Amino acid sequence: MAKQEEHLRKPEWLKIKLNTNKSYNHLKHLMRDKRLNTVCEEAKCPNIYECWSERQTATFMILGDTCTRGCRFCAVKTGLPNELDWNEPSRVAESVEIMGLKHVVVTAVARDDLKDGGAAVFAETVRQIRENVPGCTIEILPSDMKGDYESLHTLMGSGPDIFNHNIETVRRLTKKVRAIARYDRSLELLRRVKEIAPDTPTKSSIMVGLGETKEELIEAMDDLRAHNVDIVTIGQYLQPTKKHLNVERYYHPDEFEELKEIALSKGFTHCEAGPLVRSSYHADEQVSESSAQRRIKYMKGYEETSGKELDNLTF
Repeated sequence: MAKQEEHLRKPEWLKIKLNTNKSYNHLKHLMRDKRLNTVCEEAKCPNIYECWSERQTATFMILGDTCTRGCRFCAVKTGLPNELDWNEPSRVAESVEIMGLKHVVVTAVARDDLKDGGAAVFAETVRQIRENVPGCTIEILPSDMKGDYESLHTLMGSGPDIFNHNIETVRRLTKKVRAIARYDRSLELLRRVKEIAPDTPTKSSIMVGLGETKEELIEAMDDLRAHNVDIVTIGQYLQPTKKHLNVERYYHPDEFEELKEIALSKGFTHCEAGPLVRSSYHADEQVSESSAQRRIKYMKGYEETSGKELDNLTF
């Protein structure tokens, strides 16, 4: 509970055990061969080894590796992006198939330079993954597209299994933490997704340790529920570099457990909360029952036609 600067020694519960095994290294080489970016690497996610090696999940970052925004918590580089790569959706889909992923998260850098915020490429990526690997469930994590709801319809037309958009922090700290993004615009985006696709689970994420209070966190949960958000993840903010915001304090695992209990009591269908939890942590467990059954049906059909026995048929 004591306040600490990020450059000071982290608590024991934030130490990460590296597991660069054969499976992890294979996936890393595949990403480079296909010239693909992953937020797992770009954002220095602490769970990359578990997700890639054990859970058969990965988070692809499309629309290039350069973001048009400069959020003060994020490690992704900022600048003027390159031209769109319309071959990227097929490369992502091929990689999902080769990797044998059961769940994939597709996110992107913010592309405020594009009229549709990159929605067309996003949608095409989802469609091609669905075509190549019908049994893989897909979660999308776009920017707010600056409130362009026509582009949101384009995106939702591809039929993702989960729609994720992160508010990142509490209302009071939004201007300090997030560049260009607005707290209420993010909430409105999540609300409109439910209008377009009522049966699609919606999801958001909150970082802690930036100076927020417990009361503000509870208020943020209430705001998300008021906009029909189903799933919330809560994790510890970790300063990527000295140029980014300092950590105001580290939350103890017991505090995360309490926040999880509060979230579930407010009606969220699923909550992941913990020091190393990130937006896509255990994302494969959060799909709806209908999406899970679609995957199981596909994989059982694959067993029958290929003669190969598969495990992990359930979420």
